Amino acid sequence: MIAASLRPSSVAALTVLFGNSPAAVERTVEAFDNAARIAIEEGLLERLFLAFGDASAQPLFEPEAVARLQAQAPHLEVTYEFFDENTGTSRGQNRLARSTSSDHVLLCNPDVIPSGRALCFLIEVLRDPGVGLAEGKQLPVEHPKHYDVNTGETSWGSGAFSLVPREVFEAVGGFDEDTFFLYCDDVDLSWRIREAGHRVVHQPAAVVFHDKDLDSDGGWVPTEAERYYSAEASLLLAHKWSRNERLDALLKAYKHSKLRQHRRAVTEFERRQAEGLLVAQRDPEWSVGQFVKDDYAVHRYSL
Repeated sequence: MIAASLRPSSVAALTVLFGNSPAAVERTVEAFDNAARIAIEEGLLERLFLAFGDASAQPLFEPEAVARLQAQAPHLEVTYEFFDENTGTSRGQNRLARSTSSDHVLLCNPDVIPSGRALCFLIEVLRDPGVGLAEGKQLPVEHPKHYDVNTGETSWGSGAFSLVPREVFEAVGGFDEDTFFLYCDDVDLSWRIREAGHRVVHQPAAVVFHDKDLDSDGGWVPTEAERYYSAEASLLLAHKWSRNERLDALLKAYKHSKLRQHRRAVTEFERRQAEGLLVAQRDPEWSVGQFVKDDYAVHRYSL
């Protein structure tokens, strides 16, 4: 009898759409189908469910288009749900997790293109029962956070492409959708997974292309929404993980920022604070959460 940890796994890939190009989604489906085929052939994967939740103002796909996506992906089970609201990533992926059944959940962005063996490498990492989250490597812009070169252990794993045992995801309550709309939800989830006694592991062999708008110097070009929600999330994360000095410094900096998105984030935080809507603080001894300058881990190239 094969041990449970060595049986082929079922995976539900959860991804939230918001005004994405249908052609780009088709490209993603094609890449996932290829990765699923290889993982099935290698005996690591039983079935991959690719669950799309659409938070766009109007549906990106009609039933006929979803049927065509499914027909082009024989190694996947493609599902599509129009949310009819902008859920953000946290609420959207929680909703998709509840609507699927699988051994693992793959947290992923709709604009990632997995390499052929990306799923294989992540599934292999999770065969170690001590691992609660396995993260892939993103290109062309890689997160420069430090990880142990021998074990892969790191502070947090990106929601752009990370595999989590469903029982771990459910045990920690999934994403904190009441606090985080877009950014830092993955950092918070990772820290709660580590807080529960599991390891978060970076697997650089599990490569995915993550589409980005870059400037002439190769830097990320954020949209106005990304500027706002990243600022809002940084305030909420500092509060939740008991970094009051960091929170005060951010509030001061954002209040005097030239960017209106930063000033708006302060207004929203203060509203939540006044109305008693902030989550209770945790990790008062700072044993889990890592705040290193403006990062949530030691920077790999400044050790």
